[in-house]
Amino acid sequence: MKVLILGLNYAPERVGIAVYTAGMAEILTERGHQVEVVAGQPYYPEWRVRPGYSRFWYSATVENGVRITRCPHYVPSRPGAARRILHYLSFALTSLFPTLWAALTRRPDIVVAVAPALAAAPVARIAARLCGAKAWLHIQDFEIDAAIGTGLVSGSGSLVRLARAVERGILGSFDTVSTISPQMCRKLHHKGVAADRIFEFRNWADLGNIAPLRRPSAFRQRWGITTPYVALYSGNIANKQGLEIIVQAARRLAHRTDLTFVICGDGTSRANLETQAAGLTNLQFHGLEPHSELNELLALATVHLLPQLAGAAGAVLPSKLTNMLASGRPVIATAAPGSDLAIEIDGCGIATPPQDAEQFAAAIEQLLNDADLRHEFSQAAYARALERWSPASIFANFDRALHALTGLATEFRSA
Repeated sequence: MKVLILGLNYAPERVGIAVYTAGMAEILTERGHQVEVVAGQPYYPEWRVRPGYSRFWYSATVENGVRITRCPHYVPSRPGAARRILHYLSFALTSLFPTLWAALTRRPDIVVAVAPALAAAPVARIAARLCGAKAWLHIQDFEIDAAIGTGLVSGSGSLVRLARAVERGILGSFDTVSTISPQMCRKLHHKGVAADRIFEFRNWADLGNIAPLRRPSAFRQRWGITTPYVALYSGNIANKQGLEIIVQAARRLAHRTDLTFVICGDGTSRANLETQAAGLTNLQFHGLEPHSELNELLALATVHLLPQLAGAAGAVLPSKLTNMLASGRPVIATAAPGSDLAIEIDGCGIATPPQDAEQFAAAIEQLLNDADLRHEFSQAAYARALERWSPASIFANFDRALHALTGLATEFRSA
């Protein structure tokens, strides 16, 4: 097949959606498909265009067998609600010509839009219609629900009603709409998407590079960590994570001289978080590490920490969970009972109520004090990654769905 993918975030961004959009393109290429991507300039999670990439000009490259056109777009240094909307709309505008050009000149069999940014999805739909291709929309985050749930915008008002109406129209215009978890699939149905047009397309663990280490992580010596236990968060540092609870837990557990907290990442909320942590000697902050160091970094954890605001449940399933499980370490998450996140870590971690620092800290202590339970959860975590988050099985199902939608003959290749 010839596949055209439109997605704002793409490698070399190292966290979030970019990892999976780039992975999708490269794995489909490995499976024998011709893949082209129209993407934005890399800027996330720092919210500034990276050195070596242009804020004003287009560029075209071939990376790992994928033809990539990068579009200039507005990147706000302080991404509030209005500026985010302009950010997404600017990408929709600048991606219009290269997406339509690729559709008309390369005649893809299927056009895949990745949301966020949902604002650019109509560009993919128009491109598919122009060249007679099928249109597939993949939802990583429900942007409107997440914005309301994290307090970025009010849940009422004419602007939100307009946004929901636009969302319904976009969702209803695609041949297939996929998302990353069962609860988010149910939300799609609730938003009016017919069940036979919904497909669960999970994110996946990097099982080729992430696996349990049986020796101490090199980051212990590199960062001068001498405590037996480490509670680690690694990823984007933004408002929807609710990472303040880690600072609060570190303060509650400051009496434990056997524990170090580590927050490893970048993002719009890091400076504020560091201010909140002033005076804590049991908490370290570090920047993002390259992917080549990810297994070593994840192995630093005795327990992984995965906070999430209550309002984000059902709108977002944190993508970082996959590799946390693959590292074979237990996960402590803030998640309501019955939520996707709580279900995914059941048996290999502990879910505590969102924004409840007391119970979050108590769960950390429980695992540190119970070596048998920690070992049981560690074993189960890696088994869960193999069972539910294998890229081979996920892409075999995705490939079948693509071929079924386009009506083209299926020829499977290993991922």
